[in-house]
Amino acid sequence: MGSKLEEAGKNWVEEDPEKEGVYWPSENLKEKAWLNDPAIYEEAKKDPKSFWAEKAEEVLDWFEKWEKVEKWDPPYFSWFIENETNLAYNCLDRHLEEKRNKAAIIWEPEPPEERERILTYQDLYREVNKLANALKNLGIGKGDPVTFWMPMIPETAIAALACQRIGAWHSIVYTAFSPDAVKDRMKDAGSKTLITADGFFRGGKTLKLKEKIDKTLEKVDAENCIVINRADIDPPMKEGRDHFYKEITEDEETYCEPEPIGSEDTGFLLYTSGTTGKPKGIKHSCGAYAAQTALTMKWVFDFHSQDIFFSTADIGWITGHSYTLYGPLLNGGTTLWYEGSPYYPEPDRWWKIVEKYGVNILYTAPTALRALRQKGDEWVEKHELNTLRVLGSVGEPIDPDTWNWFFEKVGGGRCPIVDTYWQTETGGILLTSLPGIGPFVPGVAGPALPGIQYDVLDATGKPVEPTESGKVVQKHPFGPGMLRGIYQAPEKYREEYWSEYGDEIYFSGDGGRKTDTEIGGQRLIEITGRIDDVLEVSGHRLGTAEIEDAISELDEVVEVAVVGQPHEVKGEVPAVFIITRPDIDPEERREELERKIVETVRERVGPVATPEAAYFVSDIPRTESGKVIRRFLKGLVRNEELGDMTTASNPECLEELAEKVNYEGPEKFDV
Repeated sequence: MGSKLEEAGKNWVEEDPEKEGVYWPSENLKEKAWLNDPAIYEEAKKDPKSFWAEKAEEVLDWFEKWEKVEKWDPPYFSWFIENETNLAYNCLDRHLEEKRNKAAIIWEPEPPEERERILTYQDLYREVNKLANALKNLGIGKGDPVTFWMPMIPETAIAALACQRIGAWHSIVYTAFSPDAVKDRMKDAGSKTLITADGFFRGGKTLKLKEKIDKTLEKVDAENCIVINRADIDPPMKEGRDHFYKEITEDEETYCEPEPIGSEDTGFLLYTSGTTGKPKGIKHSCGAYAAQTALTMKWVFDFHSQDIFFSTADIGWITGHSYTLYGPLLNGGTTLWYEGSPYYPEPDRWWKIVEKYGVNILYTAPTALRALRQKGDEWVEKHELNTLRVLGSVGEPIDPDTWNWFFEKVGGGRCPIVDTYWQTETGGILLTSLPGIGPFVPGVAGPALPGIQYDVLDATGKPVEPTESGKVVQKHPFGPGMLRGIYQAPEKYREEYWSEYGDEIYFSGDGGRKTDTEIGGQRLIEITGRIDDVLEVSGHRLGTAEIEDAISELDEVVEVAVVGQPHEVKGEVPAVFIITRPDIDPEERREELERKIVETVRERVGPVATPEAAYFVSDIPRTESGKVIRRFLKGLVRNEELGDMTTASNPECLEELAEKVNYEGPEKFDV
């Protein structure tokens, strides 16, 4: 505890004396950091396979040593061939001797009057083993899919680890998705078991889950439904199928032998949206995924076992899997889970949590930061946040304005911001500046991590020059945590990720720009957004991010999204969706705002980028991780079918947007 008090309030970064707005780790941070020498990039680049083999042995316990490090059969690849391990064993068992009484999970409930729960490694180990035995008694075993529709409560972590212990695949669905979305994912995965809760708390409201999902269970012929009693609701229960969590676990043995799982055996499925709108079941491996997750957790966040790590990501998203749950536990640290809204009972709930528990590392999304900034600086300034050492951004490119607010107001101008770029498909972080090495540049993700082969290519497949834009790709050998396919859709796997440049280059679907800044022989990369977010206006290619950045600088604008709207002469023109400050009535000031938007874009980007339609809205469709779902906006302005609307965390906003743009497409907005 003494060392943590000594660290409080230290300066962990210092500004570059020659480049304004560029930051480097201070001597304090370099002395503490796991990595502080840029030579690590060159060392890993010489032999990425040996690098990952060495690190995999360092960060995980393996039951058997692999026979071969990597196998490559384009577009398929495998890591650590013919070995066995277990993800739950690596998160729990191996830590018990030294960390039995250390906090593994700190859980903060939303109701302020309710006390927190702290689960030590021994507590978590005991509960995971009991549920693992209960699952086996229900006939669930290795290779069986188990669907979760669960809130951020400790039992969700327990259930995920119990599945990993017996080798069952978990498929976790975000609770804001509809019962129909759960049904579709269960059918696709062939899942006959659902784990859910009676309800939970969000924004001061009690949200019912079991009651809402009950009819859906009949449609998927569910054999088992395990219900956690979180909200003291009396949910409907079907005899023989439905089981209360407490009843099936209370008499179980406290030890279940961990199932030996091959490194390439499936560890879990996670559904994500695709270009068609139909969710894709992304398959992730067990041991190989765990190796990359453990190492990136340790290095990217400079995570030490005494740290308290607060990721605000829901377990229903890949960030929740890799860095809210598995990453901290694989490293023997403490992860903090919060159940509810950042605005309840007031907009300083997150800052209260950071202060209350002495959080060292905070990982969140730019969308959340913009929303909290909108509430007013006074909510942050009233709290002492000097225990923070590292800040992290995830989910979308963070604009410089939000970056600077995060840096100054939340981090006190003391903490590095690791702007992390990765995807559901990659399993773990790929691009970012490392805390002990830097540099930290607003709006720029950073270099590829050691052992990761990233590049930015032009249309012909040639690497672009510094300061030029292109398509962001990953080259062989690929990070061990990458997806192993789309469940039951091998052709879609090839089409989605391996068609742009052939079977040997993974195309992320994102655009990027190589900057003129270099560290360890690696160029820093700025992510500019999805490639399909590029407009073709009168033959000119325009990135929507560039237009958005220009409009975002207007004082009246809180958030903006730009898509291409069809134009008879120009092909496409920019259409702008804008959220203004709450104290502004955009309809009363429409003429003034539209003039400002046009002037700003013409000045910052050029006349060719002049928007021809501006829609002032209260919200924009986005995933829970913060990414704007532009295919919905495009579909609206083009009067096209929108596809699966459950991929949005806030599908209710689509009705308002449809009215604004005079949508005449085929959708019925029953959201």
